[in-house]
Amino acid sequence: MKTTLVIDDRVMAHLKREAARTGRTMSDLVEDALRRLLEPTREVRDLHPLPSFKSGGVLVDIADREALYRAVEGR
Repeated sequence: MKTTLVIDDRVMAHLKREAARTGRTMSDLVEDALRRLLEPTREVRDLHPLPSFKSGGVLVDIADREALYRAVEGR
């Protein structure tokens, strides 16, 4: 289907450069952009739980700044 659109000059210049760079027509690029804009959003899939490891227990209370500095800096 043919239609007329009013497009900002800077956007059009960018579109022309991208079409030349990729070897595609401006119509193809605009159609792809519109498809992506209008397609339904994908549902976020549940992620697998992150692995957990036994660390041997807490070695320092991170709320105790001095204890944390001593552990990190070896003081």
